[in-house]
Amino acid sequence: MNEDESTFEVPDYIQSRLQPTLTVGYPNRQDELAILRYHLPFAADGMLNLTVEFLQAAHGLKLDFSTRDGLSILRYALKRMAQDPKNPLAPDEAWRESVVRCLGEEALNLKELAQRKLRTLGGSAVPMGLGDFFFNPDDPLHPDQFEDDEFEDDEFDEDDEDDEEQA
Repeated sequence: MNEDESTFEVPDYIQSRLQPTLTVGYPNRQDELAILRYHLPFAADGMLNLTVEFLQAAHGLKLDFSTRDGLSILRYALKRMAQDPKNPLAPDEAWRESVVRCLGEEALNLKELAQRKLRTLGGSAVPMGLGDFFFNPDDPLHPDQFEDDEFEDDEFDEDDEDDEEQA
């Protein structure tokens, strides 16, 4: 390699393609509940739990509803309940109305929404990671099939062992 200074720097057009990518998933149930409780400490536990269960179900179905959406749902529901103190709206009714107003009518049925999303995409989900481009979700080699980089050795096939001995 040449010893001049120009060889020590990576050109911008190459460096822009080498930027690291961090995949940040959704928070787990406890963390999501803590986030909602932090931002809305006056919300009833029932409303918080209902929202967290909704968000966790959406995350499990790979729907793009975020914790911020949960905050919007709760804020709307709380304002709606406080709107008429003489005839307060029931928490469940207020929550359902807020889901419809914030996310749309289809958000009330997450499973149907997820199925419609799959049909719209031609029967395949939007790839969420690099492994989704190369493997089907049910493929045992898919990176999501492994927990904490643990590989299961018990799937080693005896036929493979015989093939190795013959070679």
